[in-house]
Amino acid sequence: MMIPVRCFTCGKVIGDKWEAFKERVAKGEGNGKVLDKLGIDRYCCRRMFLSHVEILEELLKYTKPPEKTKK
Repeated sequence: MMIPVRCFTCGKVIGDKWEAFKERVAKGEGNGKVLDKLGIDRYCCRRMFLSHVEILEELLKYTKPPEKTKK
């Protein structure tokens, strides 16, 4: 699943900050510090980042290959 465009609770736009968050955390910065620097103050928005799980790559492993059409 992709991160939602808006926070479910307050409606603030958060989807545009996901890539920056992911990159900075991968470089070793702490989650809280990155969220503070990105301007994510509300706890409802912060939980959207901290609880998000990327499962799209996992699901793509189980897709069915396209069937060949018979002529």
